Amino acid sequence: MNIGPIQLPNFPLLLAPMEDVSDPPFRIICKQAGADLLYTEFISSEGLIRNAVKCRKKLDILKEERPVGIQIFGGDEDSLAMAAGIVEATGPDLLDINFGCPVKGIVCKGAGAGVLKDIGLMVRLTEACVKATKLPVTIKTRLGWDDGTINIEEVAERLQDVGIQALTIHGRTRCQLYKGEADWRLIGKVKNNPRIHIPIFGNGDIDSPQKALDYKNRYGVDGIMIGRAAIGYPWIFREIKHYIETGEPHAPPTVAERIEVCKQHLLRASAWESGGKGFYEMRGRYKTYLKGLPGIKEFTNQLMLITSIEEVIEKLDEIESYYAGYQLPHQSIELVNYHQHFEL
Repeated sequence: MNIGPIQLPNFPLLLAPMEDVSDPPFRIICKQAGADLLYTEFISSEGLIRNAVKCRKKLDILKEERPVGIQIFGGDEDSLAMAAGIVEATGPDLLDINFGCPVKGIVCKGAGAGVLKDIGLMVRLTEACVKATKLPVTIKTRLGWDDGTINIEEVAERLQDVGIQALTIHGRTRCQLYKGEADWRLIGKVKNNPRIHIPIFGNGDIDSPQKALDYKNRYGVDGIMIGRAAIGYPWIFREIKHYIETGEPHAPPTVAERIEVCKQHLLRASAWESGGKGFYEMRGRYKTYLKGLPGIKEFTNQLMLITSIEEVIEKLDEIESYYAGYQLPHQSIELVNYHQHFEL
């Protein structure tokens, strides 16, 4: 499969853009676990134009994570076009536009899922970006604003007509947020529309290899985007791939694998975010990587109090020794609200 010049496997697995989650250290962890295409956290077009430090930092791409797309959002055609030019200069593999973020602060600015109220505006914003860059332009969106305005079939056709090269659809409306069950039937209808020739990726509620294969077969999508299920469990990518290829479950990660990922993530985060920020942000991630180990809360509480990388490594080695020989069974993955997940 291709998105412009980007070559992907026949059924690629994509890592979703997640604010405060999908930074370069986390993306590389997921890449190593089997993700085929990665996306940055979403970036404000207005922030890029104003040269805001936080927005510029999100443009960072490391060579180990390619192919990778930079995702932007905004509600003004000129600003999005200018932002697309800034993004192109940083050298990503593609540009993605966010028309799906349901967060109130974004929607109120007429961006993200707020654009779902005006298909004409969505088309104009997209066309402005396509004309402003030589990068492949892709879109991530939702089914519609609410149950009364589900318009994804029309949206897909019109966005394809102005030049997008792939479309990812989250199977909920904006008003649903992350509640209820994602409806993949409409994603399947878009994919099977004879007018549609671009790749269609499904997103929403994929929390097991079994569901991934079932939805692949049932709805015929070209690939799947994984978001919340990868938080603390990047091994979901390799498990899905193994199950699709063999029909058999992959063994869950060993304690040693979990500890090694904690160490890698810690070192990468500390190197990427200077001034100790990356180190302290890791405190919210240990409990997700080590979830399910009996009695682990005592150890994760200790990790919260440690103030140096060396001591964290020592504590992680202690945890590995303590659980030597213990094998965690397969566990169901909890699809949490990731905006609240890392609050310390």
